[in-house]
Amino acid sequence: METVHIKSITQCHQSLHIEKPKHPLFSIYKFEDIPQVHITERTKLIFDYYQIVFKKNCPNKIQYGQTAYDFDEGVMSYFSPRQVSIAEPGVLLPVSGWSINISPDFLGGYGLHQGVQSYGFFEYEVNEALILSEDEEKVMENILLQIWNEYRLPIDRFSQDLVIANLELLLTYSNRYYNRQFVVRKPANDTLLSKFKKLLNDYFEHEIAINGLPTVHGFASALNLSDKYFSDVLKQHSGLTAQQHIHEKLIDKAKEKLSSTALSISEIAYALGFQYPQSFSSLFKSKTNQTPLEFRAGLS
Repeated sequence: METVHIKSITQCHQSLHIEKPKHPLFSIYKFEDIPQVHITERTKLIFDYYQIVFKKNCPNKIQYGQTAYDFDEGVMSYFSPRQVSIAEPGVLLPVSGWSINISPDFLGGYGLHQGVQSYGFFEYEVNEALILSEDEEKVMENILLQIWNEYRLPIDRFSQDLVIANLELLLTYSNRYYNRQFVVRKPANDTLLSKFKKLLNDYFEHEIAINGLPTVHGFASALNLSDKYFSDVLKQHSGLTAQQHIHEKLIDKAKEKLSSTALSISEIAYALGFQYPQSFSSLFKSKTNQTPLEFRAGLS
């Protein structure tokens, strides 16, 4: 598999054979203005900066896990620096849309420098893209046009402030629309929650003694999702993150063993996958306001 690693926004523009960016740490371009790029083999793509991509009429499929995803229009994807995606052979770029490219250094001195890390969708995988409604597309395109118009103007002392302000607006709307997407996909999320609960039950029945404590990453991978998207969907749908679901199950299993067996606290801790009994006791008390011994004593 070929790897394409783009280390700067200037290098990106050079590789696409378009004019150099007006600012070395920030650019925006329209896909319809770019010559089409064809790839002949599966290609790993890595960029050392943030990307926000609005895609329409994209002929290429992007692979994550064992599934290829083909989003035709009204789709937004968000990529953190050095995030890896894999493109299938064929035409790489959408027919139309926008790409915003932001070096982390461009955000320095602004609240967005830290704030961007609070937007979980930058950690989502490509198959977890934001699918926009027609009205949402119009809102996003208006903001993108504002950023584009500002980018094309001569740079002055207000330029960066205005770009950052519009980026914050774009990300706030993205957050709103992702939450809408979680809600309107309730049937799919019901299925996801059911699958997760089955995996969780099976893990405690058959795997915990072998593989130790269950992890969010393990379940997310089994469901072909990124850790962050997986937790965000569960949080929106059930009120609990994936880690909270795991902890609830651990505590339920612990209570079961404390009430129905004569196993020592250490034996129960090891049976539940903990390396250290102190870690088990600490988690149990944080969730129940009792130590395991206090809980067991209260049963008699």
